Amino acid sequence: MTDAPTPSPGTAGTASGPRHPGQYALTLLGHGAPADDPADSSPHSFPDGGTWRTEIPSVEGPEALATVLEESERLEVPVHRISQGSGIWMLTDAEITEMVAACAERDVELCLFTGPRGTWDIGAATRTDSRGGGLRARGHDQVAGCVEDALRAAALGVRCLLVADEGVLWLLHQLREQGLLPADTTFKVSALVGPVNPAAYTVWERLGADSINIPSDLTLQQITEIRRVSRAPMDFYIEAPDDLGGFVRLYDAAELIRRGAPIYLKFGLSKAPGIYPYGRQLREVALSTARERVRRGRLVLDLLSRLGADGGQSPLGARLPGPLHRFPLDIATDPDQATDPRLAAERI
Repeated sequence: MTDAPTPSPGTAGTASGPRHPGQYALTLLGHGAPADDPADSSPHSFPDGGTWRTEIPSVEGPEALATVLEESERLEVPVHRISQGSGIWMLTDAEITEMVAACAERDVELCLFTGPRGTWDIGAATRTDSRGGGLRARGHDQVAGCVEDALRAAALGVRCLLVADEGVLWLLHQLREQGLLPADTTFKVSALVGPVNPAAYTVWERLGADSINIPSDLTLQQITEIRRVSRAPMDFYIEAPDDLGGFVRLYDAAELIRRGAPIYLKFGLSKAPGIYPYGRQLREVALSTARERVRRGRLVLDLLSRLGADGGQSPLGARLPGPLHRFPLDIATDPDQATDPRLAAERI
């Protein structure tokens, strides 16, 4: 039997960095895990130097937001971003303005979902077992609705928009480059259309994405493969809703940071009713699940702390992704279009 290591079982980490779960006890019994391969570690970080941020998803309105902010303060869970899933079109101007103000007061980024989507459309394909088309914007009218949502939300102070269609993303990126959307607007790709390979990930980045939600069933090795080709921030459900698989990957959180940085750790909730599109008929569910999502965040933060892997968190208020690669723009430069008063009236 080999000599056992001497660190205490309660030690959070080791001289070389965070420890693996059960490391001391398993090594003592001859079942220790091999050392991490440095080649698997992401070389990237956020512009502020942090490697991870936090996100509370499915915050559907001002009341749910107030619940999240109250609970995050009570449980001491720092929140960098909250996101909403029902869509900008399901909120009044007053509700959006209230959410913008509440998030600004706490240095939390507010991310709202753009427009109509295929799953709520009359198209039959989305109701088949194949879920054909999914959340993408069907036809010109749904694309136009997403653009209208984006312009309206930006005018009310929202600076992060959630997108589920690559065509909509490309159009919004062009509007950002043209100045019809503020230059500091960021675009987040929905988990329901997230890429599953490195090539697809780079396409979403080049279309204008500033953070990209990948499906929670990707392996750690597949995440490493993505990081070898792109530094675009990654969004990842540590616990996924049931319609995204219901995966609970708390014990992967430290390794997700090591391999996936820069990364947003999303505290979702399995075994919970769906609440999209949200209305007051779902009020109690929305508020109770909002509280539990924050509690799930506390569980993840406690686990990271025990493993000595809680370093590298971005400061609160940090939101920009840093320089990313984009496809070259091919926008008409008709001088009549550039001075069209109808376009000028839409500029934010």
